[in-house]
Amino acid sequence: MINITLPDGAVRQYETGTTALDIAKSISEGLARKVLAANVNGQVWDSTRPIYEDATLKLLTWNDTDGKSTFWHSSAHLMAEAVEAMFPGVKFWVGPPVENGFYYDMDLGDRKMSDDDLVALEKKMNELAKQNNSYVRKEMPKEDAVKYFTEKGDEYKLDLLSNLNDGEITFYTQGSFTDLCRGPHIPNTGFIKAIKLMSIAGAYWKGDEKNKMLTRVYGITYPSQKELDEYLQMLEEAKKRDHRKLGKELSIFTMDDDVGPGLPLWLPNGTIIIEELEKLAKETELAAGYKRVVTPHIAKESMYLTSGHLPYYQDSMYPPMELEGQKYYLKAMNCPHHHKIFAAEPKSYKDLPLRLAEYGTCYRYEQSGELFGLMRVRCLHMNDAHIYCTKDQFYEEFKAVNDMYLKYFSIFGVDKYVMRLSLHSPDKLGQKYVDEPELWKETEALVRDVLIKTNTPFVEVQDEAAFYGPKIDVQIWSAIGREFTLATNQVDFAQGRRFKLEFTNQDNKAETPLIIHRAPLGTHERFIGFLLEHYAGKFPVWLAPVQVKVLPISDKFMDYAKSVSDKLKKADIRSEVDDRNEKIGKKIRDTELMRVPYMLVVGEKEMSENKVAVRRQGKGDIGVKTVDDFMNEIVSEIKERRAE
Repeated sequence: MINITLPDGAVRQYETGTTALDIAKSISEGLARKVLAANVNGQVWDSTRPIYEDATLKLLTWNDTDGKSTFWHSSAHLMAEAVEAMFPGVKFWVGPPVENGFYYDMDLGDRKMSDDDLVALEKKMNELAKQNNSYVRKEMPKEDAVKYFTEKGDEYKLDLLSNLNDGEITFYTQGSFTDLCRGPHIPNTGFIKAIKLMSIAGAYWKGDEKNKMLTRVYGITYPSQKELDEYLQMLEEAKKRDHRKLGKELSIFTMDDDVGPGLPLWLPNGTIIIEELEKLAKETELAAGYKRVVTPHIAKESMYLTSGHLPYYQDSMYPPMELEGQKYYLKAMNCPHHHKIFAAEPKSYKDLPLRLAEYGTCYRYEQSGELFGLMRVRCLHMNDAHIYCTKDQFYEEFKAVNDMYLKYFSIFGVDKYVMRLSLHSPDKLGQKYVDEPELWKETEALVRDVLIKTNTPFVEVQDEAAFYGPKIDVQIWSAIGREFTLATNQVDFAQGRRFKLEFTNQDNKAETPLIIHRAPLGTHERFIGFLLEHYAGKFPVWLAPVQVKVLPISDKFMDYAKSVSDKLKKADIRSEVDDRNEKIGKKIRDTELMRVPYMLVVGEKEMSENKVAVRRQGKGDIGVKTVDDFMNEIVSEIKERRAE
């Protein structure tokens, strides 16, 4: 018998050689029908793979990330089986799951795949899925594996085998398709109920342009047609909300080849949004006891050697520049500069917690292939701050940062979020992480304690911490369900000692502070990109670049329109007059397209009564009001930063 420990801590005994699927059936037949794979002792396995020793077990379903990945990887194999049936002699490279779906790279020889072929492949995949063929795992000696693919003349799989040893090689078979694969896979093809092949692309073998161009086919599958339809509908909506498209249409930002990739230029409309976000952050941080600082954009190499960013972070930094025999780097992060500010004057326990905040500009050399609109850039304006505190103050300080996140979520209408607690990997101490095993355990426990006691939803992820301590990555979902990494909240037990930061404690002894790195609004770039997609360009009034557009019916009423606009401007309302010689219908349509929250239509009646006909973006006519009444209402809406 073997002991199986379930996620709730319960221990059950089973016969040696039982499978996760057997265990699921012993709990509930309904559960067993949902199980796609299993986490056994921290590794993802086939749910049909025998377990021969005591183990911890988590059953994985569609609701688990690893369950989805297994489902999509199995779908890639199903697609390969269909491709092999339609294109005999095809050779396959790799077919991994991706964030949404899967792809497979293949060598079709001299043949080309068309969009019509995708339709036929989908039909074939549906046919094969209904056969309920099991995914069968088989361990294979390297000699036999090499022989198998040599006989097939498959240089791609032979290349993969060259990096594997005996004991590491497994084959998987479903139906007529067999592939070299470490797995895992779902129990059978019948789980795959809905299929959509998305696109055909080219991909160099191993990503090297000197190698042969392979055909890459992307696809996605779901356990039900309803879920697939919802995903495809979300994709269509996402296209309309693409921040790159909206950023151009609404004159928010632009990119220019002469400036360089990943270096956005903020247009006047985008700059207004930046200033409003900074205003919100400064108000919030002032109320929370932060002190503002400003630091330079470059620093000497010696500071980054002290911080440890060289060599840990060097690949993401711009190359150094030589000045007067010294190497200088463009600032990739604000923290070392803030540590120097802390160290500039003696500190006692009465000065702590000290909270230093800055909207600092940083530069990171992201790979060109990773750049993506505002979401991945090389110039970042970061809502950064560092909190220096005692261990006794840590709980309240870390909690206060999380509370600040929640306040922002409420303002921006973010309903779904999760904190991802990123931990270190013990076997990478001294390489990827600072070699302080006891401090890692202690600080990770401190962060976990805050999250648990405050009932904050969180998940734990191994091997994703900062090199100097654990961190929380804040995952949020937009209005259409797209996931974004908003910001980070990090604990640092190493930098204080590296910079010899000290304060005099109550016993009149020197002590090193704990440091919290936090950036609740992330960067302007990523956050505005998120907001563009979240709001579909329809910003709430307080954040909209133009809050009111005054539309005169004809030139006869232009002076009145301008007087209304001027009055609004004096009340700090961002107002413009549409002075084009166009019909009022076109003016209204164009203003709607620019997502301006309010339109004030003025003609003879409005001018004579000192009133305006008010239209709300997306809602149409909401009535005639005096200028003062409208102004009082919109000022209140702006001041309260209402979501709508």
